[in-house]
This record gives sequence, structure tokens and C-alpha cells, in this order.
Amino acid sequence: MSERMQRLARFCVDTRFEDLPPELVEKAKRHILDTVGATLAGAGSEIAATVRQTLGLEPGNAPVWGTRQRTGATQAAMFNGIAAHALELDDTGGCDHSGAVVLPAVMAAVSLRPTPLDGRELITAVVIGYEVGRRVLEACGGYSAHNGAGWHSTSTCGVFGAAAVSARILGLDQAQMLSALGIAGSFSGGLWCFIHDGSQSKKLHSGRAAEGGLLAARFAQQGISGPSKLFDDVWGGFLKTLAGDDAVPEALDETLGQVWKLARCSIKPYASCRGTHSAIDALGVLLEQLQVSADQLEDIQVSLCGFLKDMCGGRDISTLAAAQMSLSYALAARLVYGHVRLDAYNDEQRADPRIVGWLQRIHLDVDPQLSEDGEPVVTVRTMDGRQASLCVEVPLGAPGNPLSDGALEEKFISLAKRVMPKEQAAELLEQLWRLEELESVGELDQWLAQ
Repeated sequence: MSERMQRLARFCVDTRFEDLPPELVEKAKRHILDTVGATLAGAGSEIAATVRQTLGLEPGNAPVWGTRQRTGATQAAMFNGIAAHALELDDTGGCDHSGAVVLPAVMAAVSLRPTPLDGRELITAVVIGYEVGRRVLEACGGYSAHNGAGWHSTSTCGVFGAAAVSARILGLDQAQMLSALGIAGSFSGGLWCFIHDGSQSKKLHSGRAAEGGLLAARFAQQGISGPSKLFDDVWGGFLKTLAGDDAVPEALDETLGQVWKLARCSIKPYASCRGTHSAIDALGVLLEQLQVSADQLEDIQVSLCGFLKDMCGGRDISTLAAAQMSLSYALAARLVYGHVRLDAYNDEQRADPRIVGWLQRIHLDVDPQLSEDGEPVVTVRTMDGRQASLCVEVPLGAPGNPLSDGALEEKFISLAKRVMPKEQAAELLEQLWRLEELESVGELDQWLAQ
């Protein structure tokens, strides 16, 4: 068994709340808060409702957030994971969408414990989940390499984060943690083929990863073994199979406990794929710099890398899923509606003739000199012949340009009140801000329900 996998398992079991830097604790609370808001709003989405109706409810006491329903823990992890990612409002930069995988798994695992879990331990578990999911992605060569190969890392790598946190919450020892991670590797999956027709399968990936991680931990708890050579360079190994020549196995444990991967994660201000956010910000700045409105623009040119073009270059906006992955639609919405919030993606808004007109005047061109991890360059041309270009390297919501607490709270309330009274949402928000003081996170259930 590799020393790297041993170190990773030991980190998951041994890390304590006191090991976390104070600023990391605060960031964890922000991401937990943001994920809860995204999940509550997503509970009312078409995809989440359809999944619940299709599968029905299993016996159990785990809450299905944003509803009055309770179900079995494993099913709750899936339902809440799907809801968290359903509206493209969840955080990014981890496995990639770590919050939508890790938090549903954590809270489902809590429902299986015979004793209460306090807020400090919940925060610690969430940090571990982000750490493991991201490190597996980096071991696969990073986001552009892994996702560029066609794998959806939220699912393929997220399942490891879910397994780690579930095993932690269930009190598994190091040997059991190793098995949980090994079993999670066999549950890994998720393809980007949804991008070609705007299908809803992407929204299922976070739920299946949360479910798979919790199942892996529960199986390991009962003595079912997982492969000990999961990350070794062997036939059937995870990295050899999914990453090949892109594999960077040392990323699994390099700087473990020193460089915290949650610190690199972003919170979304816009209801669209993170790949569109830099261009949205750039367009806003250019409109302000030139002191022009949308009706004074001739056209917009976006220079971008091939990976981003493949991911967000679509112009099919017939479905919500397709529109939220379209960079062109995001820019058109910013011009027509002045914002790219969730309301800009409603059926009526997508059908607006002004949107159709702008989609014909927004041009995306691949610049082979741009890094596959780089942000796009936006160029606007005005009716009177002026032209200006800008690349926003650090978009709003990124660690270097974070949302203010006020903006984060505004986003949370706007999402939560879709499924509960505003007063209840405000009470939940207050509890989440003081999470490390809670003696039992089970207390949150009364606010998470509708």
C-alpha cells in the first residue's frame, strides 16, 4: 500500500478543529452557508423534484432540505446533493463543485450517528472533504487536464471527498478510512457528454458522488475492504486508468496540512458556470469605462482558450442546463437584464427576442496562445467606432476578490426564501454564522425543513 494513501487516510482521521487556521474556519462557514442556500433553492427545481418523485422515500430520519420530507441517510445524500447543484449556484474550485458533494454527505452521515455532532467537528469534516476531493483532482493532472479528457471531476473526484467526510463523521479508524477511499474509487464516474445537448445528467453527478461516498464509508464500517493500491501505478489503479500520463501522484499528500485546498475555492455571484464569470465581470467594467449602455454597442468579441470554448461555447439555450453553461448567453443576459442572477435564466427571459439578437452579435474565438487555465479577453465595439478590451484575471467570488458578507447573506436569503418564509431563512442564517458554537448540528434540521 502506498505511503501517500496512508498519509491521506491518517490526515482524515487525525486532523482536529484546533489544527485549522482561524481564517480557514471562517471560510468554511461561508462555504457551508452558501451551499445550504443553493441546496434550499435547488430543492424546488424540476430535476430535484423529479428525482424525489421517481425514487420515493426510504425509511429514515435524514431531512430532505427545503421540504417536509425525511428519508434514509444514503438517499438524503443523493437528494440534497442533486438539489445543491441543480441551479448552478454552488461553489467551485474544489473537486470542482465540492460543497454540493461534501455537505450533503456530511449531514446525511450525521443522521446515522448515535450521538450528536457539534459544529466544530462539522467544520473540520467539511474542510477534510474539500481537501481530499481537490487533491485527487490535482493528482489527475488538474482541472483542465482531467475535465478536458471528458471526466466531470465533481463526480469522479468528489466521491472521495464524500467518502472521507462520511468516514470521519461515522468515526472510522485509519484502516477503515483506507477502505472507504478505496471503495469510493470504484464508485467514481461522470462524463461531460451532457454539454452537447444541455441534458440534465450533470445535475445528477453531485448527488451520486455524495451518495457513493456515504455508501463507501458505510460499507467500510461493516468490514468490506477497498483496494489498497488505488493510487498506485498498477493496472486498474485510479490514476493509471483515469489520468494516464497526466497523473501527478505526489499531489495527493504534498503540503498536506500546510496548504489548505478550501482556501482556493470560489463562491458564485452568478447563476452560471464558473467559466463565464470572468467575462461577465469584464463586460461590466468595460460598459462602465466607456460610459455606454447595451443599445450603444455594435458587438462583442471574446478570445478564449479551446477548453473554455468546448465547455461554455454553446449557443443552445432551450434548456436551463444548456443556458447556464453558455458564455454567450451570460453576456447577453448581462446586457439585456443588467444582471446574471437566477431570474435571468427563466423560460420567459431566455425567449426574449433581445437575447436572440445579442447571441448573433457575440463572437467567441479560440486564441491558441491563451493558457488552458486562463481567463478570456472580452472586447466591446461601440456604434460610434470605439473599442476596448479587458481580461479579468480574478473574477468576483474568487478568493482574491471575495463576496462581502452582506452580498453573501443577500444571496442566501434570496435563495432560501424560495422554499421557506424569509423570517425562517434569517434564523437559519444566524445559526450558520455561529456554527462552531452549536453543541449539536442536528439543531439545524428544524430550519432546513420547509
